Order: sequence, then structure tokens, then C-alpha cells
Amino acid sequence: MMSRVGAQQIGIRDLKSIDDLSQLKAVEKEVWGMTDDDTLPLTLAIALKASGNILVGAFDTTKDGGEDKDRLVGFAFGFLGREHGQTTVHSHMLAVLEGYRHLDLGSRLKQAQRERAMAMGVHEMTWTFDPLQSRNAHFNFSKLGVVSDIYKVDFYGLETSSMLHRNGTDRLWVRWILNSGRVRDRLAGKSTNARVETLDAMRLLAPLVRFDPSGKPERADLAESLGRQRVSIEIPGDILEVERVDMGLAREWRDATRWAFRESVKAGFFVSEFCRSVRGQQGPGAYLLQRGAVSELIPEG
Repeated sequence: MMSRVGAQQIGIRDLKSIDDLSQLKAVEKEVWGMTDDDTLPLTLAIALKASGNILVGAFDTTKDGGEDKDRLVGFAFGFLGREHGQTTVHSHMLAVLEGYRHLDLGSRLKQAQRERAMAMGVHEMTWTFDPLQSRNAHFNFSKLGVVSDIYKVDFYGLETSSMLHRNGTDRLWVRWILNSGRVRDRLAGKSTNARVETLDAMRLLAPLVRFDPSGKPERADLAESLGRQRVSIEIPGDILEVERVDMGLAREWRDATRWAFRESVKAGFFVSEFCRSVRGQQGPGAYLLQRGAVSELIPEG
């Protein structure tokens, strides 16, 4: 699996040596702005790798004094977990340096994780992401085919050293059913009829949270919205820009969407899709939530 960048080549492979693992810290710091306290300790990384957990990296190979030198430019790290009676892999971190993000390395790293998990006999992978991050939402739901029925409030505490955690650390806990038809179709780039239909239906839904004309979150009547079979939740197209310009407004979006996700999940809905735009150029993306169990969309087994 190689992708050429000029004369350079980016390869996806397992992190193997202590030198490989020692490069994790620099990537974490550059991508998330973390302090040493929040980065993965080298000794823990070594032990996790030795005990069978999945650490895969994207390496930029260059010549240094006639020898190949591998620089880590992205990685995915997952560890074994146990959920609803079966062994899973929890993908704790995925990071790609900014200068390499046009190479689709995030998708390649996730597919490498998937291959290794399936080779271990694991059928499901989980991870968390900030539901206000529209790019990650698109990647997770549209490209990978995850689903979610768990919302975590301030999962990592009120804040961490990361520059991305100034507005709380709420997370959606997503499930990636590795060999399901849904996931295989998304990885193959197929837009199934069912997905087209659901995204068309989203345009007709009255959102539980939506943009008002001033760009603020507007909440709908909860009982009326949750009396339907499907609901939607809109989010800003770029929450980081909202945070930069008006942190108070960003916190309004956190509060409103937290309310919407928690109430929807409590009422028996799960998140099945994300659409980048539902009203032309206005800006918001939207989640689609539907009533029922994940197993109804993706049969277990």
C-alpha cells in the first residue's frame, strides 16, 4: 500500500521498533497541541504493542546518508476491549500531520486497523469523536459506515491540554461493525439506495436543533420531535471557526446538541447518518437519528 508524493513514498505498516513508537509523541503534539502529560507514554506504548494491541503508522521514507529513514506522519492506535459480551478493539487515537492529509491516510489507517482486527477474530471496533466536528462526522458515518447509540458528556473531563478541547470533551461513542454489508459498501465508495433515501428524507425533517437565521442553535419542541420515527440534529459547518470568533456561541452549540443527543438516545433513537449540508450553502451539516436498535440496521453476527 504505497502512495507517491513527488519522489517520496508513504507506506502503511505496523509500528514495530522502539524508534517507531518513540515518534508517536511528536505527532500527538503537532496534531492536538498536547502537553507531555496527555501524550501516550513510551513505556506504555511498548507494553501495549507487545501485548497484541494494534498500532499502525503512515511513514514517509526518505534517504539519510544512503540509508532509508522512516518518519512517522500519521498513526492509528487501538487496544482490546470488552463490550456487550464480545471482544472488541477500541481505536483510541487517529492522527495525520497536516501536510499529509490530502493523501487519504486517515482512511488507509482505518482500513489497516480493520484488517488487523478481523485477522484477530474481532468483529467490532469502537472509538469516540466530538459530534460538533463536521469533518470527522462525515468521515466516520459517510466514508466508514459507523453507527452510534451512546453519547458521553465530558468524556475526558472538562478540558485537556489539547487545543481542540476548549469547549468540553463531549463524545459520540461509535460502533464500526467490521464485516457488515454497510461497512463494506462504504469502504468501496458505494452510496446505497437506502443511504440516498435517508439523506433525501432528512431534508423534510424538522430538526431537533437547527440553525436560526443568526447562526445560533434553535431548539424544537422535544415531545413533538421525539414522537416521530426520525429526527435530525444540525451542527455548524466549522465549529473551530465558531470557537475562534465567538466561544460563547460555540458553547451554546455544545449545550443545545448535548441536550438533543442525550434526549434522543434516551428515547430510543440511534445515530445512523451524517449529511454535510441539508440547505444548500447555508452551512450546517446534520445528523440523522432513527428510532430502534442498531441491530435492526446492521444485523448482529
